[in-house]
Amino acid sequence: MRRRPRAPRPGPDERRVTPFEIFFDLVFVFALTRIMALIEPHPTPAGMAKGLLLLVLLWVAWLSYTWLGNHTPADVGVVRGGFLVAMAALFLAALAMPQAWTPGPGLDGPLIVVLAYVVLRAVHLTLFHWAAAGDPELRARIRFFACVSAVGWVPLLLGALLDGAAHAALWVLGFAVEVAGQRLSYARRGAWPLRSPTHFAERYGLVLIISLGESVVAAGVGAASAVTEPSVLAVALVGFVVTVCLWWLYFRSTSPEAARALAAAPAARRDRMAADAYSQTHLLLVAGVIYLALGIEQVLEHVADPEAGPRLNRSAAVALFGGAAVYLAGRLLFRRLTGQPVGAARLAVAGAALPLAALGTALPPLALAALAGLLLVAIAVDRRGEPSAAGRSAKQPVGRVAGGGG
Repeated sequence: MRRRPRAPRPGPDERRVTPFEIFFDLVFVFALTRIMALIEPHPTPAGMAKGLLLLVLLWVAWLSYTWLGNHTPADVGVVRGGFLVAMAALFLAALAMPQAWTPGPGLDGPLIVVLAYVVLRAVHLTLFHWAAAGDPELRARIRFFACVSAVGWVPLLLGALLDGAAHAALWVLGFAVEVAGQRLSYARRGAWPLRSPTHFAERYGLVLIISLGESVVAAGVGAASAVTEPSVLAVALVGFVVTVCLWWLYFRSTSPEAARALAAAPAARRDRMAADAYSQTHLLLVAGVIYLALGIEQVLEHVADPEAGPRLNRSAAVALFGGAAVYLAGRLLFRRLTGQPVGAARLAVAGAALPLAALGTALPPLALAALAGLLLVAIAVDRRGEPSAAGRSAKQPVGRVAGGGG
């Protein structure tokens, strides 16, 4: 009996994000929520800065696994086992995150966070080197980057053993070495090779939409037991409108064109676009969402508390409007890096977000409504600049991006 020929396997450009990778991303976003627990209940500038540093370190670890999953399937064999070890380390880091700067009872919190981070990075570099067995040039690039990264781990470990300013200074130094080492690796050896543009764009879209879910959760946390009060319900609904606007501005107005540009770019430019527009710039988007979610939660707690004064904590107002400003600025940079127009109107809307923080301290509910109005203006500006329906239909899509409206 003749054997039927097997159907050809999809090429690397056709790979999509797997459920296993989404599981990894859920653990990553859980770690982000624990950063919010570190900053709360009363945000201060120092606490927000410490949270931002931890967010950057987590982001460096996460994007490394994104490149690895783009290079080789993440849910198969040895790589899957390595991903599971990394997820366990990330989970432990997330649990210890609220004690990342001030050791509490039990094991030392800062040391747990740093050791988990080192495990994350070491497992990634080992797996990437193993997966690049047939590419000596890529292996040499990975070894170079591993040496630079290992230098950055030393101040992180030393900082975990110290307190106060020395702790913070050494962790900032370790972060600087990691980021500078990555840029140095790109400059000397070239960007990491991108195998599947569709997979890559979809992965970053998914982690952003999971992060947006955190802003929805923040509304429930902030409202607490006062959720049935009409004023609390009204403000929570305005917060939901803000989240919908953030989704629209990226997934409806920006992401589809960016995915097309990434797929259409020549190989060398595509690798650089992936590194700059996605790996670097999406940190601004995720950080903006996290801090904006913190601001929404603080506004709702303020409205729900009958004993709260008329003014909102200044740091909470900065988190709300500063998060929106960072998100809008990151989106414009992302548009520019993917060849999309920016324009004076979009710049003006992004620039108007931060000055509204003064309104947030004086009138918290009205401030959230003002932010929603500003984001609706941003959507109107985008819609005015969209190509006609005929122009859109002439373009061939490169595949759906998670959460996108097409």
